[in-house]
Amino acid sequence: MRLIREHYLQLLRPYYETDLIKVITGVRRAGKSILLECIRDELIQRGVHTDHIIFMNLEDLDYEYIQTASDLHVDIKARINDSGKYYIFLDEIQHIEHFEKALASFRASLNVSIFVTGSNSTLLSGDLSTLLTGRAVEFEVLPFSFSETKEYFEGNGFSFTEEFIFEYLKWGGFPLRFEFLGNEESTRRYLTNLYDSIITKDIIKKSRGIDKKAFRDISLYILANAGKEFSAENIANYYNAKNNRKITSRTVYNYLDKMEKSYLLHAVKRYNLVGKSALQGREKFYAIDMGFRTINTNTVNFDDTFFLENIVYNELLFQGFTVFTGKTYKSEVDFVAIREGKKCFIQVSYLMSTQQTIDREFGAFSPITDASPKYVLSLDKLDLSRNGIGHVNLIDWLLHKVDLSLT
Repeated sequence: MRLIREHYLQLLRPYYETDLIKVITGVRRAGKSILLECIRDELIQRGVHTDHIIFMNLEDLDYEYIQTASDLHVDIKARINDSGKYYIFLDEIQHIEHFEKALASFRASLNVSIFVTGSNSTLLSGDLSTLLTGRAVEFEVLPFSFSETKEYFEGNGFSFTEEFIFEYLKWGGFPLRFEFLGNEESTRRYLTNLYDSIITKDIIKKSRGIDKKAFRDISLYILANAGKEFSAENIANYYNAKNNRKITSRTVYNYLDKMEKSYLLHAVKRYNLVGKSALQGREKFYAIDMGFRTINTNTVNFDDTFFLENIVYNELLFQGFTVFTGKTYKSEVDFVAIREGKKCFIQVSYLMSTQQTIDREFGAFSPITDASPKYVLSLDKLDLSRNGIGHVNLIDWLLHKVDLSLT
């Protein structure tokens, strides 16, 4: 059974009938196509006739004849037979050369509501941004969150317990990987093949002269170390020493840019907790999915806080937060989460089993004079809140049993 991703549908429904172009982005196989199908089905349930719905998966060979904006323009206009409203769904639009010109033309001359998907973050940049400024709205779709994973399990008759957090920490939330539950070899093979496919289709194919093996090795190393302090020079030195080769930090930054554009990871800026503003430069990166971290490691250390941080970061994005890492002159807080002009501070820990750990995690907030709520998230069941700092069980928060207050 496919999962009806109500979270994203709620975000999209207010735009169904508007002439804004709905741009659904995100990493491959995160569920964008299924989301399009769900929107189409909802429109049919609302009474839209199927002959007023145009749905194209532009990776399907059935549409191989559509290569350019002109091809797309001719084909779509041939399908429109009256003045009634048509709903156009174009899956993986980036395959069409200068597609933005066709979209701009459809919007200007036809009575249509347009939905498109793409697997590259540059969809709303360059020419498309110029042609459609103020005329498009973007939604990024992530792999299943932990709460969606629970919903998927229950909808398919599988048993779900909170202990599944460790399996999720290891293998992440790509929808199709749940077909291999209990078979780690098949799961790893699926995720490895998916990763290689993204590299081939979205990076290698579009980049001249790139070394596929070097890119794969370095990108997987970056993902396996997501959340840690980033140093392009250190990564280049590590790779050169291991492979007896010579690449530069500039090459690493180039690879990093391509990873971001293909939604393999997100960059996280630092927030100046003293000046209360974003700092220049990007110093941390988090993987789009935990499975892409695991395929480059032999074992997963569950008490490695960086794994938990990655899940917390992705969940904050899922919940609509803008996220920074917090920086003072002498210390750092894992996250500053901001939504609708309000914020909170978050520290992430595995288990606070010793007084030293408790003091360290709660003490991270001591340099912060900002009165916004402060939280420590961990897997501990016992409420350890103190000194006005809240303690929240990580699983309860991921399953939306508790919310974080903002001011």
